[in-house]
Amino acid sequence: MNQQGNPWWKEPWPWLLMSGPLVAMVACGVTIWLASSHPDLPVQGATRHGLVVEKVGTAPSKAAAARQP
Repeated sequence: MNQQGNPWWKEPWPWLLMSGPLVAMVACGVTIWLASSHPDLPVQGATRHGLVVEKVGTAPSKAAAARQP
């Protein structure tokens, strides 16, 4: 029994297995492009302290006050 197989590029399984990481890489590139081409627009009446965005003129919340040393 001497059975000749097809080359790997003619089989569907390698392409199916490679398509997942390829789609993830394209999606990552699109995300990076969107993040760099749409910078944060300033919101009126809000201030940013690190990752926290608070409205100007309002008292800090109890949770935020408890976190501060």
